[in-house]
Amino acid sequence: MKKLEAWIGTLVVRYRWLFIIGLFLVALLSASGMRFLSFSNDSRMFFSKENPQLQALESLEETYTKVENVLYVIAPKSGNVFEQQTLAALEFFTEQSWKIPFSSRVDSLTNYQHTRAVEDDLMVEDLIHNGDTLNSDEISAIKDVALAEPMLLNSLIAADGSVTAININIIKPEDSSYQTEVVSAAAVKLQKAMQEKYPFLDIYLTGGVMIDSAFGEAPVRDMQLLIPLMFALLLGLLVVSLRSILATTCTLLVIILSTVTGLGLAGWFGILLTPASANAPVIILTLAVADSIHILVTMFHQMRQGATRHKAIQESIRVNFQPVLVTSVTTAIGFLTMNFSDAPPFRDLGNIVAMGVLSAFIYSVFFMPALTAVLPLQVKQRDKGQSHIFSRLGNFIIARRTPIFWSMSILLLLTTAGISKLQLNDEFIKYFDHSYDFRIASDFSAEHLAGLEIIDWALESGEEGGINNPEYLKTVEAFAQWFRAQPEVRHVYTLTDIMKRLNQNMHADDPSWYRLPEQRELAAQYLLLYEMSLPFGLDLNNRINVDKSAIRMTVSTPNIGTAGLLDLEQRGRKWLADNAPSMTTYGSGLSIIFSYISERNIRSMLKGSIIALFLISLIMIVVLRDFKLGILSLLPNLCPAFMAFGVWGIFVGQVGLTVSVMIAMTLGIVVDDTVHFLSKYQRGRREHEMIPEDAVRYAFNTVGAAIWITTLALVGGFTVLSFSGFQINSHMGAMTAITIVFALLLDFFFLPTLLMKLETYK
Repeated sequence: MKKLEAWIGTLVVRYRWLFIIGLFLVALLSASGMRFLSFSNDSRMFFSKENPQLQALESLEETYTKVENVLYVIAPKSGNVFEQQTLAALEFFTEQSWKIPFSSRVDSLTNYQHTRAVEDDLMVEDLIHNGDTLNSDEISAIKDVALAEPMLLNSLIAADGSVTAININIIKPEDSSYQTEVVSAAAVKLQKAMQEKYPFLDIYLTGGVMIDSAFGEAPVRDMQLLIPLMFALLLGLLVVSLRSILATTCTLLVIILSTVTGLGLAGWFGILLTPASANAPVIILTLAVADSIHILVTMFHQMRQGATRHKAIQESIRVNFQPVLVTSVTTAIGFLTMNFSDAPPFRDLGNIVAMGVLSAFIYSVFFMPALTAVLPLQVKQRDKGQSHIFSRLGNFIIARRTPIFWSMSILLLLTTAGISKLQLNDEFIKYFDHSYDFRIASDFSAEHLAGLEIIDWALESGEEGGINNPEYLKTVEAFAQWFRAQPEVRHVYTLTDIMKRLNQNMHADDPSWYRLPEQRELAAQYLLLYEMSLPFGLDLNNRINVDKSAIRMTVSTPNIGTAGLLDLEQRGRKWLADNAPSMTTYGSGLSIIFSYISERNIRSMLKGSIIALFLISLIMIVVLRDFKLGILSLLPNLCPAFMAFGVWGIFVGQVGLTVSVMIAMTLGIVVDDTVHFLSKYQRGRREHEMIPEDAVRYAFNTVGAAIWITTLALVGGFTVLSFSGFQINSHMGAMTAITIVFALLLDFFFLPTLLMKLETYK
């Protein structure tokens, strides 16, 4: 291996122009694939086709119509919806909402189909008509109806009458004509027009379409903000650390070529960019700098000792080829095991970063040394005995090895203890921070109305036309009332409310008849009469299946998070199992799928983490040629992730989708410093026949600076990622940065003392 490494160094220097031109052309060819990159803004991107909850939702949508929605939440500045100018504005706003592309249904306070009896006839008409002519008595009557109607209360009108809403259902056609950007742009345009026309209203825009729009906006925002920020950070770090404009330029070229290669190959392979995978460039920029730093630091060290530039390059490649190769492979393994994730965006992120990291290895080992061989790089020589901060650090650790070892052991135990405080919880609305108008609107909606977290229940009667069976209706009504009694439930949409109101209407609007019809034939007649009276676009196809054997009941909650939503769904299932076994089913809906994804992803990524651990252990054993040392090296690599989770548990308390990929991803990253430290330690032991203490000192002298610089780059890069407006990325960045800090502490203070302790007892 030593001969191969020396031969590679000689080859790179001898054929430097061939390597420079050839690899630059390879980078250009790879980067040309970037023209095929496209963004995905479908909120369902996080779910694989095999996801059972997604399959259940798609089955429900095939039965009851697949729809998205645009939701306008309207708050009069006066705090009262029931004023003539507000009702007139709401009526016009509702009419204009039908013009949004792909709209199939518009529901608001004004076009709510109010039923009443006129002698023997059933009248079905808009609750509000000609709002600009309403007098105070008429408005008072409308208010009484609206605030007493279960289908409206807390759904389209707040309980205190201060906020109302307009909901537009959007049907996505099967062909490719639907574009989220077109619908969201039309929705925003209408919002601005209405806000200008009616300045006495505050108008908030949210809904499923706007969620998709935010998912499309997030990666663009992050790439525009984070990549320049990361590039500026790395530039400053490299200039300060390397103190050489030419060396900094070489390193920047490596990270640029690595990033465009990773993205270009993603384009060639047809990988979509999503809010999660779009930050791959930031991660590649961060990781690519490490290999170059190790090679440049060693090269500068050799040149300061008097070696010529070409000889220093050859020696640097000889010394660093194996550890750089190992760190690149182990990092790639960590990210490639993200393919075990149940969420496709994490698979894409892992694949793009893995391609970028392996590209960085090639450019760092072959392109950059060849480039430095032709550039007039110069460094000042210095005496071998000159004091060095990392030499002093090594001496300090050697002299105080025992207290340092036990101090680090206590720190490890104290931090990991915080894991017990972690709770698995996600709120997919909070994936976006308050820089998104959608997030502000969603929070406002959840505060005043039903919120966007829903559970859909497809309740089977077991027979065609069975929804008219009085016993079935009683069970559904009992189920709905049970939900309304739960403290976290804000609204329940159920057909039984319509049936009770129709029964009252058909008995001269006598309030004592506001109950379910007791005869199947009556229920069927009421429903038929009602459906025949409904205008176009306001039918019940989204609530009743074709053969009238089942209905769809929707339970809405404010933002209670995945833990609360799953608990509510499980309690609902238990109620059905106890009270209506034949109707027992699972709750469905996009909120439910998001609630399950973290748990599913943790299970799937556990396999990936185990495989990553096995492969990295095997590589370490082979490279170090020492089984005991190879296994031992995993301790400072596994512990940082657990320490980070512990700190997160103490200060934050809950984790979501991010936690599922953290161990596999960080394991591949933090192993880098351990590999470089151990390789230099072993080189001191084997090549220079040093005792353990001197080998530790040698490792600090030769690789301490490089580890420090690369750690700064990694922490800086992932800290930049923590500024993402998309929570999954920001949490991933923050937790990874914390993990890398702990990895540095363990590699500098725990690993050396552990090595000396073990060597002592040999």
